[in-house]
Amino acid sequence: MAYVISTINLKGGVGKTQTTIAISEFLASSFGKRVLIIDLDPQTNATVSLMDETRWLNMDKKGNTIFQLFSDKVYGTEVFDINSSIVKNVSNIDSGIQNLDLLPSSLRLIDIQDKLPLVSNSGYFVKTPITILKDSLGSILENYDYVMIDCPPNLGLITLAGIYISDYYIIPTVPDILSTYGIPQILTRINSFKKDTGIPIKPLGIVISMYRSNNRLHDSIIDSLKYRERKGDYPRIFEPYIPLSVRVSEAAEFQTGAATLGQKYGYELADRYTKLVREIIKYVE
Repeated sequence: MAYVISTINLKGGVGKTQTTIAISEFLASSFGKRVLIIDLDPQTNATVSLMDETRWLNMDKKGNTIFQLFSDKVYGTEVFDINSSIVKNVSNIDSGIQNLDLLPSSLRLIDIQDKLPLVSNSGYFVKTPITILKDSLGSILENYDYVMIDCPPNLGLITLAGIYISDYYIIPTVPDILSTYGIPQILTRINSFKKDTGIPIKPLGIVISMYRSNNRLHDSIIDSLKYRERKGDYPRIFEPYIPLSVRVSEAAEFQTGAATLGQKYGYELADRYTKLVREIIKYVE
């Protein structure tokens, strides 16, 4: 079975999606792992960074996105098919990366969020929206070594459905006050969810993104995070840090023309991601 890892932060704009994509790309390309990315975020940033937009829109119309999976549970329909909805060999590198697959998101996912509590009241049997992903994806997890879940920037039912099937979670954060403010809430809420459901999820660590070297605020925040790590309040702070770089922003554009990870991210940044992924593999496996 796959190692399932969610990435989450309650604040947007902290590099959550790019962290998910980069870890996945390096796992597949540099370390030969079979990887599935599940885009649970209705902003669809991971989806449009990894596949052609026209193809994605056609899939969305046909019900081949994560929206349809949740919609079926809300309305009692049976449109979603997992095998037709997984896009093979995605990435904006050349013609895609072998063994890197994607279950795409949809902008319409935002419309279904408030209706998910209705799932438990439908039909004749007791059901819960928390188990939707587990019930739908259980049969395919054995096809992958890693499943990376890009969660929305909240702890709502869709995020909790991703957490429910996860073995670990990563918190990407910019080392500033606003971006790190929600870390205690994430740790506390997931720990409570773990106790309530009995799932074995663990915090994998905190990834520092958009780091500016020789910046007193960033260095001060990192020192604070490391202090809380030493006290046992926070999980590990991964090194190396991912710097603020225009290459990170450019990497999110589907039409990059890059043929390798080194060309896409720049060789210094690619080296940092390689070291980060090596640390993740060492801890998980």
